[in-house]
Amino acid sequence: MSENTGKCPVMHGGNTAEGNSNRDWWPEALNLDILHQHDRKTNPMGEDFDYRQEVKKLDFDALKKDVHALMTDSQDWWPADWGHYGGLMIRMSWHSAGTYRIADGRGGAATGNQRFAPINSWPDNVSLDKARRLLWPIKKKYGNKLSWADLIILAGNVAYESMGLKTFGFSFGREDIWHPEKDIYWGAEKEWLAPSDERYGDVGNPDTMENPLAAVQMGLIYVNPEGVNGVPDPQKTADQVRETFVRMAMNDEETAALTAGGHTVGKCHGNGDAEALGPEPEAAGVEEQGFGWHNPNMDGKATNIVTSGIEGAWTTNPTVFDMGYFDLLFGYEWALKKSPAGAWQWEPVDIKEEDKPVDTTDPSIRHNPIMTDADMAMKIDPTYKAICEKFMADPAYFEDCFARAWFKLIHRDLGPKERYIGPEAPSEDLTWQDPVSAGSTDYCAEVVKEQIANSGLNVSEMVITAWDSARTFRGSDLRGGANGARIRLAPQKDWEGNEPDRLAKVLKVYEKIAADNGASVADVIVLGASVGIEQAAKAAGHDVLVPFTPGRGDATDEMTDADSFEPLEPLADGFRNWQKKDYIVKPEEMLLDRAQLMGLTAPEMTVLIGGMRMLGTNHGGTKHGVFTDREGQLTNDFFVNLTDMGNTWKVASNNVYEVRDRKTDQVKWTASRIDLVFGSNSILRSYAEVYAQDDNEEKFVKDFIAAWTKVMNADRFDLEKFQNA
Repeated sequence: MSENTGKCPVMHGGNTAEGNSNRDWWPEALNLDILHQHDRKTNPMGEDFDYRQEVKKLDFDALKKDVHALMTDSQDWWPADWGHYGGLMIRMSWHSAGTYRIADGRGGAATGNQRFAPINSWPDNVSLDKARRLLWPIKKKYGNKLSWADLIILAGNVAYESMGLKTFGFSFGREDIWHPEKDIYWGAEKEWLAPSDERYGDVGNPDTMENPLAAVQMGLIYVNPEGVNGVPDPQKTADQVRETFVRMAMNDEETAALTAGGHTVGKCHGNGDAEALGPEPEAAGVEEQGFGWHNPNMDGKATNIVTSGIEGAWTTNPTVFDMGYFDLLFGYEWALKKSPAGAWQWEPVDIKEEDKPVDTTDPSIRHNPIMTDADMAMKIDPTYKAICEKFMADPAYFEDCFARAWFKLIHRDLGPKERYIGPEAPSEDLTWQDPVSAGSTDYCAEVVKEQIANSGLNVSEMVITAWDSARTFRGSDLRGGANGARIRLAPQKDWEGNEPDRLAKVLKVYEKIAADNGASVADVIVLGASVGIEQAAKAAGHDVLVPFTPGRGDATDEMTDADSFEPLEPLADGFRNWQKKDYIVKPEEMLLDRAQLMGLTAPEMTVLIGGMRMLGTNHGGTKHGVFTDREGQLTNDFFVNLTDMGNTWKVASNNVYEVRDRKTDQVKWTASRIDLVFGSNSILRSYAEVYAQDDNEEKFVKDFIAAWTKVMNADRFDLEKFQNA
């Protein structure tokens, strides 16, 4: 008998286990995975599929009719509360959009990431797997014309309409991703609902929460509904609510409106033993087919559903959008109780029988309504209380405030209004959309370029100004970028990373050229870089033309929410070899984060670094990484000299290294960690070697210009008509 008889023919856990990965062997190695997210190889739709074009073919009226019908079509396998799925669908939409945070623009509803781990298995998302499965027949019917990302949000919007709210509108256009977003940092905790102290400098001071996080505990969307770390205290919870919603760019009025409007309909579920629930979807067996949290005690009744552990509805009529939330919250005194699942909740003292909501399954039974600690915060916190009193005095104002705040919540990361699709997309300009008026195309770009070339500005000044204007772009929420030339306005004109004195000098020149030619300053800024790059390439022996499409507009202070732009300030920019101060995170890791937000691939990041070093774009004019005696010429010298074995590399001081001649030991250049990582990391070195080859200087120039143009046009959503032509 063969000694191999009975042995498994494949490596155990070979495709899923983490124990033998490169990261396990070398945990300090630079992980470039963040730049490889959403590789086309994971997308089953093919290279030619364009969702934003497909969705325009959708029968919007038929789809909306089907979603409306679903709301009251209670299914035996997952019965609806009071025969209406509205509350469940709203929670699903809310928890999809509510992951957004303004610090890095990540999270949010625009990708359908709720389908994947870790979000699909967060404790705060119990039962939302059922909501998405209820929508599957509709997704199946409308197929490629309807993304999961759009459907998840549409379902909540329609739910509100079916319950009586006049919504502010809805836009399609969210494109699905096809695997988990590993680039999103949700916190360092290794257990769900770990004490919030782990992500605060001082849990009693909410603004000490670690950036870019917005939720108070791992696995929550916002705050713990029972109180800070599960201990009820409405004022402390109010402080956390305020900070959490600020980190979503919501003010106090929007926060109060969202809290009240969100809890006007639906209910919490905790009528049972939470410990009896099965594992979350990612941990469940294959027989569960993607479902998690199996409830052995549900018995086919909505009454027995367990999610948060809190049990009860907020209002008397939980399937109707009305003023009932305020009537009960401010009409009664409330006392702490424990739910059947053992969770803290607030229940009214001596409530009238007719004010109690009926049981979700048996209408002959009535139960106490409930409030969470976050609801009590609306009554206890003086600012929130005053806002709620204003809402109570003017119900129409409350409904409008909520409709607008809800629209902002579910569209915050969809980008500017120009990207909106569908018959219900509102036409009103909203400041949080970062509006930019269309710029003129009726001017001669060559004349503008000639004037820039004769202005006395040097190559580095021209390139730096365009880069600093464009680098604010974030693919995460489609904010920032060169369009609008907001680098002229507060707060960007004063950011340390933008070198305000140098910036003011260049802008003074550009503003005159723009005015003389009828061009926008935004276009002139980008054209200036084209002039600089073309001059630098010519000096290196390459006649090139940097592609340019006019039409950028100039934003005004009135069109700019300065406070919400503060989080876009670069604290580090490896492309310009600068960081504001020393951080725990390594400079090269901050470079990867910036590159990913800008939508760059690893090769694009590499070629941009090499080119910008040669163009003399370092912050403050430092010479780190300028491995050449031809600064100002667009050469591949950075890569040639980085990979030259006639050199040695030595530590000089913190984040400063010396490149020495191997024979003489003379210092030839200095470098930062950012510079040397392109020689030390095996993947990045492979790219650097490509550009260092004798036959690839022309390729280097071509690739640099292509990557540069991509950065300059990243926020040109008006160009989609050309891209899709």
